[in-house]
Amino acid sequence: MRPAQLFDVVSISYAATLPSGECIAATPEGKPLTLAIGSGQILKAVEACLLGMEPGHTRTVHIQPEDAFGLYRQELVQEVPRAVFADRIDPRPGMILSLNVTTDGTDHQVPATVLAAGNETVTVDYNHPLAGQVITYTITLHAIGT
Repeated sequence: MRPAQLFDVVSISYAATLPSGECIAATPEGKPLTLAIGSGQILKAVEACLLGMEPGHTRTVHIQPEDAFGLYRQELVQEVPRAVFADRIDPRPGMILSLNVTTDGTDHQVPATVLAAGNETVTVDYNHPLAGQVITYTITLHAIGT
């Protein structure tokens, strides 16, 4: 059997965990994921670890934040006037909201996690919830060319 190469269609199963051991993503039991290596369906660093694997092989890799969901950036934590929410919503810590952000003159809907909610301001975090985390992937290659 030849090892997996770039652009091969492969069948894999995986589990992604945080340093605490919490599983944040996994393929359903008995239902492998089929993808082309290099297609961008999964993190590039995870795709790269598939290269050279052979069917039946399992590999565990630790993906650093910069190759996963980015470094945690403190400047993405901001205070927003409570008036922005008007009477539409009562923000509470832990809520994930979709907020409008203007970048280079273009409006975008961006998810933000509410960290604190005071009478006048609401502290929101625009970082991805997994930013700054090392993600450990345990990947099994089941087949090449499926």
